[in-house]
Amino acid sequence: MIIKSAEFQCSNTRTDKLPPPELPEYAFIGRSNVGKSSLINMLVQKKGLAKTSQTPGKTQLINHFLINDNWQLVDLPGYGYAKTSRSNRGEWQKFISYYLRNRENLQCVFVLVDSRLDPQKIDIEFCSWLGENGLPFQIIFTKSDKQSKVKTDQSVAKFRKSLLEIFEEVPTHYVTSSETQQGRDEILSFISDLNKSFTR
Repeated sequence: MIIKSAEFQCSNTRTDKLPPPELPEYAFIGRSNVGKSSLINMLVQKKGLAKTSQTPGKTQLINHFLINDNWQLVDLPGYGYAKTSRSNRGEWQKFISYYLRNRENLQCVFVLVDSRLDPQKIDIEFCSWLGENGLPFQIIFTKSDKQSKVKTDQSVAKFRKSLLEIFEEVPTHYVTSSETQQGRDEILSFISDLNKSFTR
C-alpha cells in the first residue's frame, strides 16, 4: 500500500461524536510509552501526525486520522502508567472499552508491545479482554532496533507462550522499528487486504 494522504480528523472522548462508521477503521493501542505515536508516524510517513512525547500517557483522547481518503487509523490512549489522576484513568478505560466493543466499522485492534521487555501482566490481560469480547487483534512488537534480533526473538517467543496459556491460537504478530521502518510493509499489506473485503 502506498500512503498518498494522512490527515488528522478529530479528537474526543465522546463516542457519539466520532466520524460516521462508513470507512474501515484500525485502532492502535498499547502500554504508555510503548512508541505508539512514532509507529503511527512511521506507517503513514508523516512526521508529527501523531504527537510523540517523553511523558507517558500523553494521548488522552480518541484520535482519528483519515488515510488515503478510504480508511481510518485510530490512536487510542495508552493503558497502564500515566501522569494523571486515578479518576481520569477510570474514565479513559470506560470510553476506550465502549469504543472497542461498539464501533461497528472497527476491523482490527493492533496491540503494541515493547519488544525489550518480558511479558507484562497488563499487556496479557488486555489481550485476554479483547479475546473475551470477540475483538480481532494483532500484536506489534516495537523498538526492535534497540536490541539484537536474538533478544527480540526471545521476547516474542515468551509473549506468544504467555498468550497460549489463554488462547488456543496466537494472533499474527509483527516486529517493528520506527527508526528502520521494519514491519511497515507487512502491516500496511494486512490493512490493505482487509480494506478490500470491507462492506458498509
